[in-house]
Amino acid sequence: MGNEMEFFIFLLENYAEYKNTTADEILKTWDKLELTDFIYDMYERYHMECLENAFEDIDRLIMEKKNSIKQLVVK
Repeated sequence: MGNEMEFFIFLLENYAEYKNTTADEILKTWDKLELTDFIYDMYERYHMECLENAFEDIDRLIMEKKNSIKQLVVK
């Protein structure tokens, strides 16, 4: 397993703990919002900063994605 995948699993598990849920539920949310690949590809940025910064960024990404979906539904 490569460094990127190991870190992605680490990030996923820790983010799930931060959100008081399971990694499976977080992954389902990321997949539904089409964010999984984007978050995985953020390895270079996320592994160099503290996890809390990555969590804040992921929260922002989720909020933005949900808001854009809401706008599409309203139109």
